[in-house]
Amino acid sequence: MVSIITGDIINSRDSEPKEWLPVLKKEFNKYGGEPKSWEIFRGDSFQLEVNKTKGLRAALLIKAAIKQNSDIDVRMAIGIGTKSHNADKITEANGTAFINSGHCFEHLKRNTLAVETGHDAIDYPLNIMIDLAALTTDNWTPTAAETLKAALEHPNYNQKELAKLLEKTQSNISAGLKRYGYDEIIKLLNYYEQQTQTL
Repeated sequence: MVSIITGDIINSRDSEPKEWLPVLKKEFNKYGGEPKSWEIFRGDSFQLEVNKTKGLRAALLIKAAIKQNSDIDVRMAIGIGTKSHNADKITEANGTAFINSGHCFEHLKRNTLAVETGHDAIDYPLNIMIDLAALTTDNWTPTAAETLKAALEHPNYNQKELAKLLEKTQSNISAGLKRYGYDEIIKLLNYYEQQTQTL
């Protein structure tokens, strides 16, 4: 079982690719090499494979990386399932994870993030929670995105260490994490990982 994230950049035409493409590639390279683990196609669309329980964490880190550019956002569908054909290119592989991801992406509409596992009892509550989280995540400022990305990437850092890393005051970090809903995001990630572990 794997997670396949299918996505595209929102408002990519409003921004030069050189402003976001290297950021996206840097994020993807954490999960493996191109084109086996990830691929960018049609200029602003992409597909990425990650561990079955880590899809939401990966998606939020991608969003936080992209939202540091205030002109653009990213839309992503996480599909969890099997990978029945292992191709040299991720876009040529298949299985239920790819089918679920593609189907989920086609039905995103105005939402920017959703998950499909093929199990309604898991998908329904998770997607309600993700929609609620999006009230915050879709409105991340570049500063919020930078702070949350650092906190998610360094879960063992205390606020003093995060402040040093980001060259900010500890009080700024403390207020920012509270304002940006960091504790609630961590609760959501923990719940998501518990639920998807059962698949």
